[in-house]
Amino acid sequence: MEPLIIEGTQKTPAVEFNPVKGVLEIKGRSIPENSIEFYKPLVDWLEDYSASPASKTVVNVHLEYFNTSSSKCILDVFKKLESLHKSNNVVEINWYYEEDDEDMLEAGEDYESIIRVPFKMIEIVD
Repeated sequence: MEPLIIEGTQKTPAVEFNPVKGVLEIKGRSIPENSIEFYKPLVDWLEDYSASPASKTVVNVHLEYFNTSSSKCILDVFKKLESLHKSNNVVEINWYYEEDDEDMLEAGEDYESIIRVPFKMIEIVD
């Protein structure tokens, strides 16, 4: 299976999904013109990955900001990870947020309350 690599822009996050290492990273800002179009390849990739995942899947989410339409699409990504987790696979989500960014911490906690996957809130201190 091929890795999924998407270069980040001013409006879209950088994405690097490595199927061999089982490391999935989403980093940057997520305010795409069309969130569904941007996130569809991620959801599709996870669907394929679920067929033969790595022994442990670690997801690193380090978003500075995301808009409302992105939040629904991010939830769709997390739901794919949740079904992977329910199939007795090890899945761990690391949610990074800046030290004084209460909104991003709360967003991570909201996802954690919806999705049944272990979340780790990681504060970034400059």
